[in-house]
Amino acid sequence: MTFVLILSSLFMVLALDWAKKGNAKLAARWLVFTACGGLFFLCGQVYEYSHLIREGFTLPAGNFPATFFVVTSFHGAHVFTGVCYLLVTAFGVWRGRHLERGANFVEITGLFWHFVDLIWILVFTFVYLI
Repeated sequence: MTFVLILSSLFMVLALDWAKKGNAKLAARWLVFTACGGLFFLCGQVYEYSHLIREGFTLPAGNFPATFFVVTSFHGAHVFTGVCYLLVTAFGVWRGRHLERGANFVEITGLFWHFVDLIWILVFTFVYLI
């Protein structure tokens, strides 16, 4: 899941590159690929949660499970928001909007997405590795 989320950042860079070149079709395509990476991450998170809950790793089971679910689901909410943001941006770019005055709208979308990825690296490090 982490690899796919990081790969989606590469897709976002490609979307911005095509947006800057004025190619709305390819920019929209890479925005959709970026959103798909986010959706894959969310599906993986649901899969992980279902297995953890089945094993008894639940909110009432202690401080660590409660912290784990709060932190990772808060991040998941931001990923979901980012996916929606990406899809709205992709639709607008595909319809010929958001590129009239350059690629600023796509770039702002990318900044949000890169921030979500950066936060995941921190969450992954502190929750999964340490």
